[in-house]
Amino acid sequence: MDYKAQLDQCLNRLHEEGRYRTFIDIERENGNFPHATWRRPDGSEQPITVWCGNDYLGMGQNPAVLSAMHEAIDATGAGSGGTRNISGTTVYHKRLEAELADLHGKEAALLFTSAYIANDATLSTLPKLFPGLIIYSDALNHASMIEGVRRNGGAKRIFRHNDVEHLRELLAADDPAAPKMIAFESVYSMDGDFGPVEAICDLADEFGALTYIDEVHAVGMYGPRGAGVSERDRLAHRIDIINGTLAKAYGVMGGYIAASAKMCDAIRSYAPGFIFTTSLAPAIAAGAAASVAFLKTSRGKELRDRHQEQAKTLKMRLKGLGLPIIDHGSHIVPVIVGDPVHTKKLSDMLLDRFGIYVQPINFPTVPRGTERLRFTPSPVHGPDEMDRLIRSMDELWSHCALNRAELSA
Repeated sequence: MDYKAQLDQCLNRLHEEGRYRTFIDIERENGNFPHATWRRPDGSEQPITVWCGNDYLGMGQNPAVLSAMHEAIDATGAGSGGTRNISGTTVYHKRLEAELADLHGKEAALLFTSAYIANDATLSTLPKLFPGLIIYSDALNHASMIEGVRRNGGAKRIFRHNDVEHLRELLAADDPAAPKMIAFESVYSMDGDFGPVEAICDLADEFGALTYIDEVHAVGMYGPRGAGVSERDRLAHRIDIINGTLAKAYGVMGGYIAASAKMCDAIRSYAPGFIFTTSLAPAIAAGAAASVAFLKTSRGKELRDRHQEQAKTLKMRLKGLGLPIIDHGSHIVPVIVGDPVHTKKLSDMLLDRFGIYVQPINFPTVPRGTERLRFTPSPVHGPDEMDRLIRSMDELWSHCALNRAELSA
């Protein structure tokens, strides 16, 4: 085989379909989020405003978080020194796990290097613990959940997105004695819709199934203390395993599960994705613990309230322009473009002309024909930033509608 030619063919296909992904060089400015500096390919610099970050509340710049990380570096140095089993467990890791268990009202929590790894490692390990396990997975679950379910070697059933009746049909068709688990999300990040948590819990009770919820786009964001949609809806006690991230609303890095002490112990003992991975740096664990603790307080609630108001305002103003947005009442603000080339052009023009950074979302992240710009407003996007965004979208959307040939050129 001509390996180089094969690689060229694969990459050229992405270019031809308009969904080749490019990274731009951004330097965030400490204390000045959401402002940053874009280093252009020609070496020049341009100030920009980030409108697509997952640091939803700006906690990556929070003084309490930065202080905790500095203190941990000064006390312990940079790395953790190994896997959790081989010198990689510190007081910072234990403190963070205790903070997370308390957040979700669970007996224990288990840290991973990312929420992707937490999903993959946990879901791929569960059939080892429950032989014959059948996992019922929502059709729009995150890639990490899909991969974990795919790799576990057990039986799986895919139910139509948020379709509780279809889920019921699948559950009813299987052996009542078989162990079962329903895996779903609380907030689906591309459309911003909510999972039917209570209805799924009811089905789990009826059919004797465990429940597994991915709350990565909800932790820090919903609930009195930021424990997610399951806390907001007073349903956390009915969820067996909660997956969350420390890299979005908490502004740092890492992922975790929260569950019973026995469940966490079993995953800790059997999951290769946990056993053989170097643990998070102590400074990261310290910063994450400080962020979780901060967002549990009334100051965290204030940030969440301001964030929701920002999302509502942005949606209202985009709707006022007549733009095709999806609004399910969450903090996610998708504007549907419906074509990968046009989506990329709009993204490039927003950045180049107006200093507004929002990445295009294309297949396979979303289905073909639903390509979009996905905006994530934060409490620290001020009125000037929002005015500039609205004016820019108004101008460029009209340009897109009236000059398709130019956009496609």
